[in-house]
Amino acid sequence: MMKAKPSTTAAESIISTKRLTMAALFMAMNIALSSFGIPVPGGHLYINDIVICLAALLFTPKEALFVGGIGAFLGDFFFYPAPMFVSLVTHGIQAGAIAYIIARTKGGKSRGKIIMALMVGAVIMVTGYSLGRAYVYSTPEYSLIKLPFEILQAMIGVVCSYFLYFHTSVRDIWKKHIEG
Repeated sequence: MMKAKPSTTAAESIISTKRLTMAALFMAMNIALSSFGIPVPGGHLYINDIVICLAALLFTPKEALFVGGIGAFLGDFFFYPAPMFVSLVTHGIQAGAIAYIIARTKGGKSRGKIIMALMVGAVIMVTGYSLGRAYVYSTPEYSLIKLPFEILQAMIGVVCSYFLYFHTSVRDIWKKHIEG
């Protein structure tokens, strides 16, 4: 005989609906911030890393992977499709890795662990885009031209998401309304 699945309670349904809604909101912000960039030699500097890193600090690893990867993919798909698969993989792994490192920490989310996780994510982003750019545009020189700006973009994401997480009410609001 087959066992029946336990039914979800109204509270579980509301929580999952809230998380899904917030994931969609973060994904929309990721797409919106992918739509414009600051012109720099070799391309543009985008600030969607702020949303990707902040989502990684708030969501589970799986949720962060989707918000970071699919959000960046769709942003590129709509506005500049050449590197969309690089964005999917790189930002997905970046957000998933940050969230995974934080989820694995014992004793809460300390500032040191969060800084370490964000720095690991920055290295993943810079490495992924440097390799991806060399492949997509068939020239390693192009990725070297853009490298300082990739590092700057990653650092902007790290610093701004850290600031938003620890020095605004984002974390408290998240805990109160999303985590219960």
